[in-house]
Amino acid sequence: MKKINLLFAILLAILSFSCSENELLKEEIFKPNEPDFSSGVLTPEILWSFGRIGETQLSPDKTKVLYALSYYSIEQNKSKRELYIIDLQDNSTTRLTSNNFNEYSPIWRPDGKKIGFLSASNGSFQIWEMNADGTNPVVISDVENGVSNFLYAPTQDKIMFTSDVKIYPSVEDLYPNLPEANVKIYTDLMFRHWDVFEDEYFSHVFIADYNSQNSTLDNIIDIMIDEPYDVPVPPFDGVENITWSPDGEKIAYTCKKLEGVAAATSTNSDIYIYDLNLNSTENLTQGMMGYDKNPVFSNTGDKIAWESMERDGYEADKVRIFVHDFSINQTKNYSQNFDQNAFQFSWNKDDTKLFFISGIKATEQIFSLDLTTNIFTQITQGTHNYTGFSLVENFAVANKMSMSLPVEIFKVDLATGTETQLSFVNKDMLDKITLGKVEERWITTTDNKQMLTWIIYPPNFDPSKKYPTLLYCQGGPQSAVSQFFSYRWNFQIMAANGYIIVAPNRRGLPSFGQEWNEQISKDYGGQNMLDYLAAIDTMAKESFVDETKLGAVGASYGGFSVFWLAGNHQKRFKTFISHDGIFNFSSMYGTTEELWFVEWDLGGKYWNPDSVNCYSASPNLFVQNWDTPILIVQGGKDFRVTEGQAFEAFTAAKKMGIDAELLYFPEENHWVLSPQNGVLWQYEFFRWLNKYLK
Repeated sequence: MKKINLLFAILLAILSFSCSENELLKEEIFKPNEPDFSSGVLTPEILWSFGRIGETQLSPDKTKVLYALSYYSIEQNKSKRELYIIDLQDNSTTRLTSNNFNEYSPIWRPDGKKIGFLSASNGSFQIWEMNADGTNPVVISDVENGVSNFLYAPTQDKIMFTSDVKIYPSVEDLYPNLPEANVKIYTDLMFRHWDVFEDEYFSHVFIADYNSQNSTLDNIIDIMIDEPYDVPVPPFDGVENITWSPDGEKIAYTCKKLEGVAAATSTNSDIYIYDLNLNSTENLTQGMMGYDKNPVFSNTGDKIAWESMERDGYEADKVRIFVHDFSINQTKNYSQNFDQNAFQFSWNKDDTKLFFISGIKATEQIFSLDLTTNIFTQITQGTHNYTGFSLVENFAVANKMSMSLPVEIFKVDLATGTETQLSFVNKDMLDKITLGKVEERWITTTDNKQMLTWIIYPPNFDPSKKYPTLLYCQGGPQSAVSQFFSYRWNFQIMAANGYIIVAPNRRGLPSFGQEWNEQISKDYGGQNMLDYLAAIDTMAKESFVDETKLGAVGASYGGFSVFWLAGNHQKRFKTFISHDGIFNFSSMYGTTEELWFVEWDLGGKYWNPDSVNCYSASPNLFVQNWDTPILIVQGGKDFRVTEGQAFEAFTAAKKMGIDAELLYFPEENHWVLSPQNGVLWQYEFFRWLNKYLK
């Protein structure tokens, strides 16, 4: 597909552009936001002024931390991304880049003398290099369709990169006599994915000889010649799907080599190993039917670890630790007695341990696994999420966030878990505002289970007062209400507007064991909805909660939850907000793109008699009970939960005679990513809530 497949974190942090170098240089100087702090609390303008830390990487000599940092301009409706370095010896920070360009995917060259990155050149992304101090940036690639990911070989004699390749003929090729025709022709699924329509292009892995003396690439080869498959795996995977062996003689990569209906209904991706000397490719995970992703070679190269799910079609299956030992040709599952997911593997120096990130009780922590004893150890503790890390011998450099802290860089002692903050990108702004208290509560559910629920209080909370309260319904559906810092569903900005937020980790959310996580599938209107009601009913008994002013809000599965509650809440709530929510299960099945999701979670096709019970929970079947004002939000480029869901719901609400509004973003997908749309979303969100709850 013809699109840039950068890391998911980058996709959230940037606005797309296609300017040439000269056009970029003619642009007006970027003007970051200068928000008003006089209110003393978080506002949409302050929220969009925070610096957003991206990829973070240690230098080869382990003395410096390279990271990307983005700022946004609401006025100019765009972002600016620069590169910085923290010197671990004196904790000083240096800005490396300062120009009209944006720099992405920064990585150290193996010798540490250069830094590579992606930036625009002649209208497409190309590989650039600069000195380690930021001087002398030069373009080193000239790839026709641009570059979307790249990695230096450990031996520094080659570079791997991904780029789009035309595999199928275009409409223009088929009908050259009709150059003005505007049509897409499809004969199979998936014809669109996430927010783009499929085309004749596929992202392939290329290898080029690299001359480090004069920074040039030669002898470029496509190792996936004529294959109609993408690497990285769309829509969100990035360079973590690909890795070099330590000797530079092999490349391991993740690919889902399926087409048509099979691609739309299966999650089966595999780990492939390409041998540069033999010019051959081997499927390492043949017969393993779920997701197999993100391979990482050991330091000696005699082992490789990867993330693995067991069941085909189940995208929220347990993510297990698999290791293959090439010396004895043996593969082992290390997660059999570990009831948690495991991500982002990193080997210690002698290859006896794997370090990784895992969710536990709605937080994301750093763990280790001793491969000789099978003992798992939790390294970090606390109310936060670690989102990525790089290992040094006795410590890690890691990115950390919480509901009260945008991502910052920390140093973590691997023996004690002690943390030391290294970056302070947003400290000055945070010091000027008061944030609300975040409290952990364990609420008893209707089936007598204990459910972790985050309660976020308004700044300067006064327990003698009564506050309007929001039930936050999480999306995913299997995505924990962890300690994330969101730039849309931000609990602190909700609290700053005078609301108490009740955010339950209802059934179907990870980090509480696989049984808790799996309960939701094929039971969308069941126990997880009772979990929501248990949370809000429990909190409504508190003296500081105004039980006459309750609202329910959410997006994606949370948007579905709001639609379902609208027909089943028995007058608990005074208003609802649903963003990109599923309203009609049958039309959802017929219009979404990743069919494995609806086939697993809804029990199959809507015309299958065995699926009747699952489809009976569809919110459209309860519209006759709708009696409460509702704001419905939708992105026009959301192909996961398509715009028809919102249109159907809005039509039903108006026909039922209740107050309803439709907030439609034609150019946004499942999220709201541009600055002005993001600020407008916040304005409308609170205008609607204040109308009914204040």
